[in-house]
Amino acid sequence: MNLILFEASEISIPLTRKDARAVHLLTVLRRNVGDTFDAGLINGARGKGRVAAINADSVALIFTWETPSPPLDPLVLVLGLPRPQTARKILQESAALGLSALHFFRAEKSEASYAQSTLWSTGEWRRHLVTGAAQAFDTRLPEVTHGLSLPEALSLLPNGHHSIALDNYESPQALSAIALDRPVTLGLGPERGWSASERDLLRARGFLFAHLGARVLRTETAVVAAVSIVKARLGLM
Repeated sequence: MNLILFEASEISIPLTRKDARAVHLLTVLRRNVGDTFDAGLINGARGKGRVAAINADSVALIFTWETPSPPLDPLVLVLGLPRPQTARKILQESAALGLSALHFFRAEKSEASYAQSTLWSTGEWRRHLVTGAAQAFDTRLPEVTHGLSLPEALSLLPNGHHSIALDNYESPQALSAIALDRPVTLGLGPERGWSASERDLLRARGFLFAHLGARVLRTETAVVAAVSIVKARLGLM
């Protein structure tokens, strides 16, 4: 954890010694009473935490908040629902890279059981966002929706974005060749690819189609590669 994050409701109560953050503080960072560490308030300010007391079953902390985190990047991802282990990686990496929103939709070629995973039903997905943001020394989490249809996901997209769908099969140009001068929405199909009707819908909504080169990438690798290209073209990294 490069930044230890807390919900607003947690800052006035001690951490239990079993909490992963307490374990990290005491065994990895080796903080003792009076020592400070980098802390953040989820979707709020960064600052310093200080260990006020270490008890048999809890760790008491006090905080001083200093500066707000910068805003998230104007970059949205629309993604066909992948297998849960892939979605976990994408959630973490997208939060670390500073995306503003991720919309996971039920694609025609998605496996229906993916939507029933405990990743989504238990709220586990949010913990992966927190992990990614903490890695990036940031407090802000992207907006996430899941279980939508593609038309529903597209209805949530902001206006004024470049809209680009990645496709290995029907793309006339490389993503890196597209001139970008405003915020971007990236669309990625599920692991089995877009259906014909989904391609038709995307084209009707103004999406350009682009590719990442001749190699076929894992979905999580494609997300990181595409977002990195876009951020570089927009001067965000």
